[in-house]
Amino acid sequence: MSLDDKKKALIDLSQFLQNHINEVKSNSEIDLHHKLNEAIELSQQHNTWFTNEFIYKSLSSWSKALNEINLKTWLSNYNLEDLNPNSHVVAIICAGNIPLVGFHDCLCGLITGHNLIIKYSSKDQFLLRFMVDFLLNTGAFSSQVIFTDGQLNNFDAVIATGSNNTSRYFEYYFRNKASIIRKNRNSVAVLTGQETSSELEKLGQDIFSYFGLGCRNVSKLYVPENYDFKHFFESIYKFSDIINHHKYANNYDYNKAVYLMSDIKLFDNNFIILKHDTGFSSPIACLFYEYYSDENQLVEELQQKESQLQCVVGNTASCTVRFGETQSPELWDYADGIDTMNFLLNL
Repeated sequence: MSLDDKKKALIDLSQFLQNHINEVKSNSEIDLHHKLNEAIELSQQHNTWFTNEFIYKSLSSWSKALNEINLKTWLSNYNLEDLNPNSHVVAIICAGNIPLVGFHDCLCGLITGHNLIIKYSSKDQFLLRFMVDFLLNTGAFSSQVIFTDGQLNNFDAVIATGSNNTSRYFEYYFRNKASIIRKNRNSVAVLTGQETSSELEKLGQDIFSYFGLGCRNVSKLYVPENYDFKHFFESIYKFSDIINHHKYANNYDYNKAVYLMSDIKLFDNNFIILKHDTGFSSPIACLFYEYYSDENQLVEELQQKESQLQCVVGNTASCTVRFGETQSPELWDYADGIDTMNFLLNL
């Protein structure tokens, strides 16, 4: 299939998602809209972290990402005209922490023409299957795709996303295969104390979107010494309704109780806890913070810990992502900085 056919199919998916979000449903697409609604309902039933708001946030993000300009910018970096279709079988092991988190890997596999075995997460199977099936049904992709939740067999390469614990298993089990194996990563924000209310409100999106469950969610703040958190708390108050989600509230209550019983000093605004901690991976409903006195020294420290970080958010020159943009990555913003397309094209 030609690259132009693939681009058209992706643009069609983008437009369909936008129409669905805007409730613009043509007669020719009624069945597709019904199937997507069914996938959304099943996703919410199987995973209560997948709220309607955050599912639609993910669909909207993909609709915007797959526009014609973005596709041209992204795919122009690769030689995709003379592919050998179905030359390899690639196993993709998907995470399920946020809606459609595994779709980018599947998309890269489809564009590069490999056959795919997609091991979906039980937490996010219905939306992923809908998106992949939509593209396959356009006829623009030659890949054969198998969905499974069982053991993987007969594949040439693997892309696996998991925790630090599962990554050790992946590294051993797939030691003789070409692979991309992703571990835990977190995102941090560097504040100077000069941020506007609007900027801090956007930071709230980076913190609270998807309940903070994504590797691109900010889980820690670096703040200057003697930083006053009052402005920060006032600016993120619009997200206070998050405490009405029962699982989030349970995590908030549990973590707060554990910290208080340990006599740990906290900042608290009744919907998120701020705890001074040198780590990166804060629990749900908690945000770590750490003071800094020398910005250059902080930059050096973050560079040394680069392998643990997905995004560094803020306005300073050392920050790679602006406030409010962590959950809207471009197609070329590869997880862990590893170019998935290059990996697949060089198998």
